[in-house]
Amino acid sequence: MATTATTAQPAISSPAAPQSPTAKTAVSGTISPKSATSALPSATAKGPKLLEPHLHVAKSGDTRHPRVALTFDACMGKADERILSTLLSERIPATIFVTARWLRSNPQTVAILLQNADLFDLENHGENHIPAVDVPVAIYGIAAAGSPEAVGREVGRGADAMIAAGIPAPRWFRGATAKYDPSSIREIRAMGYKIAGYSLNGDDGSLLGAAMAEKRITGAKDGDVVISHINQPTHAAGEGVARAIRALKAKGTEFVRLSDVDAAGDAGTTAAVTPAL
Repeated sequence: MATTATTAQPAISSPAAPQSPTAKTAVSGTISPKSATSALPSATAKGPKLLEPHLHVAKSGDTRHPRVALTFDACMGKADERILSTLLSERIPATIFVTARWLRSNPQTVAILLQNADLFDLENHGENHIPAVDVPVAIYGIAAAGSPEAVGREVGRGADAMIAAGIPAPRWFRGATAKYDPSSIREIRAMGYKIAGYSLNGDDGSLLGAAMAEKRITGAKDGDVVISHINQPTHAAGEGVARAIRALKAKGTEFVRLSDVDAAGDAGTTAAVTPAL
């Protein structure tokens, strides 16, 4: 993949993959991302209680330089070069959540991300972009994992794919749809992950128009964690996201990755896990 910010970069050969820290909890088997949803209950008031956790980073306390964490989901498909080239040319740090599916489809972009490790933290978005909910339910028309074992596979195999691609073992997880039930939150936390919620939805799943995405993100406040998508190069939202990044920088925003500062989430998503007795 060529970007407007850098010259063509050579491919990176992945080192031998160490054992994934989550492999012990991942159960063998496969999950189809195209599972039929017609027989599943929808995530409504009558269905299981689902949570969409919030996350904030520690505030800078400086009104001239508010602190914002940009996070991007790379679910499947390709890379949005409008966003990536802006992050590279402006030297903006960001946290990018990748699935195994996206990694397989974008080796050249992965190489560029790894060559810019000072800017980008790559974290776990799962294997097949399946909601990390351990009861059978459909969320936005997507069949959830449906069992604790399937949640373990989705999380664990996502990490395995990252390590196989030469990416450091992930510490954060964000599931497809960013929704969970309380028991799946406990399970993912027991696997050693913090769960990445957000405080500002920048692009509504990349479905917003460019102007609305730009307006939302430029309204980010001190401590906000912004979620947007970097895998929809044909959607109008990406242009608005890129413009917003440049506008925030011009305003003096301090950009951080989730690993750079303290980050606190609700619903037990980041608090210390108490070991079982």
